Amino acid sequence: MYNLKQIPTEAQIRKYIRRITFGKNMYCPECKSSHVYSIQGRYRCRKCRIRFSLTSHTWLSNMKLPLQQFWLLLYCWTIQIPVRQASTLCHLSEVSIYEWYTRFRRQLTADEYVLESMIQLDEAYFGGRNGKALFMAKQVGTRKLAYQVVPTGWVTREVATWFLEERVKPYTRLHTDGAGIYRGINAWFPVYHIRDIHKKFEFEHTSEIEGMFGVIRTFIRRMYHHVTCDKLGEVICEFCYRFSHPEMYGSPHQYLENTLFIVPTR
Repeated sequence: MYNLKQIPTEAQIRKYIRRITFGKNMYCPECKSSHVYSIQGRYRCRKCRIRFSLTSHTWLSNMKLPLQQFWLLLYCWTIQIPVRQASTLCHLSEVSIYEWYTRFRRQLTADEYVLESMIQLDEAYFGGRNGKALFMAKQVGTRKLAYQVVPTGWVTREVATWFLEERVKPYTRLHTDGAGIYRGINAWFPVYHIRDIHKKFEFEHTSEIEGMFGVIRTFIRRMYHHVTCDKLGEVICEFCYRFSHPEMYGSPHQYLENTLFIVPTR
């Protein structure tokens, strides 16, 4: 079912990481000197004398996994292999898989799209009575999403006001359901508001955002089985990134090209 022949050799992975992190020419991550030499798989700078590895100044520092096992694990995450199946494939415990999957998604930065033209806006609830609310908008016909995880289990008009001011351009065509928080919305933010009354079986103007919440719940159940409220925000960030940037998940190499870089220490 999975093409494990795609896993490169350790030498190839080291070459990929070196090219992504340092570019064509090796240099010291501390003093930027090009006078470095290799010894037993590590590097040393002739100028400032520090020792370093290919990953010691990145978010992969102190990684204990063999490079091929790491690559297989990242491959599982990029193509959305569920935690339990990844545990079997990578010969790691489910706890380790959860920790690595968390580490992978924490390298993503949430998009700050300001939506325009025509958008659909709705809210959903996760975690039951003591859970959190997810406020999300989608620009119709595009892959642009904007969201806000609300720390309470409900969404107020104040939250909706802040969200519109921060994430929606004025005079946008706004489609919502008939919830009370949207009533008279164009009186306190300049939008052209259209409502679907679901009790009257009106779904034409909110179909895309309603379907998006269904896709999110399926993603969470399939990938992680469940998500706790404290992790909801970062899992939603991962989903939105996957939806808006599918090109990043073609292979581990593409993901690392967008997330792996040297973190300055000075």
